[in-house]
Amino acid sequence: MLIDLRIRNYALIEQLQLQPSALLNIITGETGAGKSIMLGAIGLLLGNRADSRMLFDTDKKCVIEGQFDISSYQLQDIFEAEDLDYDAQCILRREISPAGKSRAFVNDTPVTLETLRHIGANLMDIHSQHDTLLLGDAVFQLNLLDLYAGLVPTRGQYSNAYRQYRKLEADLKTLQDQVAQANKELDYHSFLLTELEDARLDNERQDELEQEVKELEHAEEIKYKLTHALQSLTESEYCATSGMKEAATLLGQIASYSEQARELKLRLDSCLIELHDIADEIEAAERRTEGDPARIDELQGRLNVLYSLQRKHQVRDVVALLAVRSDLRDKVSSVLNLDRQITRLRRDADAALATVTKQATRLSEARRKVFPKFEKELAALLADLGMPNSRIVVQHQESAPATSGIDVVSILFTANKGAQPQTLSKAASGGEFSRLMLCIKYMLADKTALPTIVFDEIDTGISGEIAVKVGRMMQQMAKKHQLIAISHLPQMAAAGDAHYFVYKEDRADRTVSRIRQLSQEERIQEIAQMISGANPSQHAYHSARELLALRGVEMAG
Repeated sequence: MLIDLRIRNYALIEQLQLQPSALLNIITGETGAGKSIMLGAIGLLLGNRADSRMLFDTDKKCVIEGQFDISSYQLQDIFEAEDLDYDAQCILRREISPAGKSRAFVNDTPVTLETLRHIGANLMDIHSQHDTLLLGDAVFQLNLLDLYAGLVPTRGQYSNAYRQYRKLEADLKTLQDQVAQANKELDYHSFLLTELEDARLDNERQDELEQEVKELEHAEEIKYKLTHALQSLTESEYCATSGMKEAATLLGQIASYSEQARELKLRLDSCLIELHDIADEIEAAERRTEGDPARIDELQGRLNVLYSLQRKHQVRDVVALLAVRSDLRDKVSSVLNLDRQITRLRRDADAALATVTKQATRLSEARRKVFPKFEKELAALLADLGMPNSRIVVQHQESAPATSGIDVVSILFTANKGAQPQTLSKAASGGEFSRLMLCIKYMLADKTALPTIVFDEIDTGISGEIAVKVGRMMQQMAKKHQLIAISHLPQMAAAGDAHYFVYKEDRADRTVSRIRQLSQEERIQEIAQMISGANPSQHAYHSARELLALRGVEMAG
């Protein structure tokens, strides 16, 4: 519940503090005194859009802060979902700078407006005259019926199953689109893959092929040069080996008395061995080297295949072609895999739909069972509030499974005997709407854990004994919930556990709005003025005391 509200620098409010009772709080005051302004500030605290034009002093920031006791409302999961630290005392704060920049905080932690709205929606419910328009909305009506029937957990289970089903259907549609696109490309990819498979690329060495072609194309020149190289080493009159042998012999003749000559001879001997090995390899290479036009054609044909594939796939070597082939294999194979995935997803989606249908049917049956009780209880409450001929009918139709189930409901109403019930937008006047919403809130008071409910002139269109009954109804609601009600009725003012008065104070430079809690004598004065005007009669004072006595308040004198 709200234990402390502070508003600073908002509209006509320079500074305001309210510490409401845990029960029924009544706020009264003349029209335009600032009651709606205070509600606007609370709306900002709960995440409504801000406007810097509403600043009391345009050079200072606006700050609205509410402290709540939430120890009894099991909101830990909500705070955890928003990644916020939970505490039994929760402080919401909203700041609006003169430049229009808005900041929001929960327990001094900066949060987004969406987070502030989520947390705030679990702390306060503001009901104004305009909110009665929601009562004509089919989804809102279905939500009310689910709350009344205690079906919120069941509906949550259904909603989870429905979301899972819709996700499977969305995944299936995505996959089917992929298959349609893949099938368009399948023939082309299959052709490219076949071409690469036929090329037998796995053990191919393009550089070796290119080298062999080069050697075959120059075989005649290679053979000629090898022959002459061999002659230069071993066969000519002044061949290298002959000269080196002669030099080695001469060095050997002096090696016995010259250490340097001995070492030089050993080195020449090593060179002669290497030279003979080179000559042998040249001779062998020369014998192997032969021109082979057929082999050249064969190799050129193979290389042309590789070059063509590389140009087509815009790559430079066989390794890259192998990567392209692997990718094409995956693409062609994936079409077959997608078909298998579609079959599996279709099976899963059908199973999920069966679950959704089963849960929706069970939810619908539970809803329909409570319709007669809802109609009877609401009609009885309306009768007690001066509408004895009221008739409520919950009209029901079934639809395909949707977010809320398979039920489409419409609450039909008539306040007149013998008249056919119609939709609320056609049948209910403003005052009837207000009483309808009050009765529904009363019926739901024991079925929801909302900490604080704010009513903005919900007593519109009623007076006299009916207003007294409305006050009693709100007193009953206040045993379960903290209530804050703005009212113009003396009967409502007398019903409150605490009574606050909003008034304007005229300064030399401007008007400001203030609020204060009334004492018992001040309550008598205010209620008497609400009964008969600015100068109440003794009869009005007597009536004010009587109204206060109805709620058991002891009055002096």
